[in-house]
Amino acid sequence: MASDWVGSLVSIHCGPTLGVYQGQVSSVDQTSQTISLRHPFHNGVKCTVPEVTFSAMDIKDLKILDFHKNLNDIPKQNGPDPNSTSIQHGGRKDKGGGVPVNIAPVTVPNKTETKPQEEGVSPVPHYSKSYGDRNMDMTVQSKGFRRRHNSWSSSRAPNQATPKKNGLKNGGHMKNKDDECFGDCKDDVPDEDFDFEGNLALFDKAAVFSQIDSSERRGNGARSRGTPGEQTQSRYRHDENIIEAKPVVYRQITVPQPGTKEYSTDSGLVVPSISFELHKRLLAAAESHGLSLERRLEMTGVCTSQMALTLLGGPNRLTPKNVHQRPTVALLCGPHVQGAQGISCGRHLANHEVEVILFLPNFVKMLEAITSELALFRKTGFTLVSNVKDLPETPVDLVINCLDSHENGFLRDQPWYKTAADWANQNRAPVLSIDPPVIGQAHAVEAKWSLSLGLPLPLSEGAGRVYLCDIGIPQQVFQEVGIKYHSPFGCKFVVPLHSE
Repeated sequence: MASDWVGSLVSIHCGPTLGVYQGQVSSVDQTSQTISLRHPFHNGVKCTVPEVTFSAMDIKDLKILDFHKNLNDIPKQNGPDPNSTSIQHGGRKDKGGGVPVNIAPVTVPNKTETKPQEEGVSPVPHYSKSYGDRNMDMTVQSKGFRRRHNSWSSSRAPNQATPKKNGLKNGGHMKNKDDECFGDCKDDVPDEDFDFEGNLALFDKAAVFSQIDSSERRGNGARSRGTPGEQTQSRYRHDENIIEAKPVVYRQITVPQPGTKEYSTDSGLVVPSISFELHKRLLAAAESHGLSLERRLEMTGVCTSQMALTLLGGPNRLTPKNVHQRPTVALLCGPHVQGAQGISCGRHLANHEVEVILFLPNFVKMLEAITSELALFRKTGFTLVSNVKDLPETPVDLVINCLDSHENGFLRDQPWYKTAADWANQNRAPVLSIDPPVIGQAHAVEAKWSLSLGLPLPLSEGAGRVYLCDIGIPQQVFQEVGIKYHSPFGCKFVVPLHSE
């Protein structure tokens, strides 16, 4: 009889729209073809109503999970449930396509025999699943999908153990991993949303910051670190957190005969200027110790080319992808040591893919240093001109001036010198002078930058901004000529100097 199924735990599949319901049978009405469940679960979630009634025309599949079980009595055995019976829609259909409720068997089959109690009902093997499973279709499990679902573990008796896996792949009560992780906390989920604004209002931000400020004022502006018993430490900026063993001495270079000007580096070190006579004595002492003219020319060429590459744009301009905008440099050299320094600089610039145009007038007799530097420069394949008319008419990127000599001031009266100086002044390109003359000698070419070697000479305002180049003179060589010297270069070979 239908009343025999009252109290059983069943699962009712109502199609994809209504979903799956589980619960305990409270009543079965054969006349109206309805079945009612109390304490129902819909797709694994507990319903808010105490009882749900289903019509036979809405039921697609009905499975009996436990026969005559109370709601809190969950199976404890590890093997297949002997009372488990599955009734699928395989028998007589009504007009609505549902399953008649009165086709349920009256007796419960045992382990070895399963007999349908009415025609049209076929036994189906039972696949044990947790009571709160959302989908009872085993095809989902066979495809490897994992679904998070709630379980009846929250309704389990306090002394009831959790069923363990029995190693059966498609049978037995196998506890899903999601049930073990999330099943017991189902009833702990709050029904109301968390009030973030109300909780934030409980934090008195003004009082907390006032307490922090008062604690800092008590510590004389120092914030305590570590345990309260530790001594407070002063706070420093990133450029002040340096332990100083002794006060910094900014005048580390002294000369026997101070020049008329003094310079300083970016770090504040004082660099005095020296006279041209002391400068010649310093270079002679360096050459006597092996720092020959050729080595000084090479060092000067490297440092000058590095400065020129920076002025031309550096890595922003000299890239493999920028071959159509290579910078152009015009070198104006005279028949002296300063001219040889410019030729050495031009060779290094040419090696760095800079378009170099070297101007050097024809002379019957030249210095040996100029001859050797010219031989190396010709190997670069760039232009060498002896007439100012062959220089570019359009502005170049940079002009490097090496026309002047410290010892021979009569060159300024030569026609080639005047025409070259006029071209440089009219080209509207910035000018870099290498080792320019001292105060008292006129500057035919107004320079934007000037590069001094070793120690600066007292230069006039026409020399522009002064830079200092390290040409590799050892400290003891400075001491031989009476100069107390400490290197002002730091990690660089060229440093800017500021007039005091």
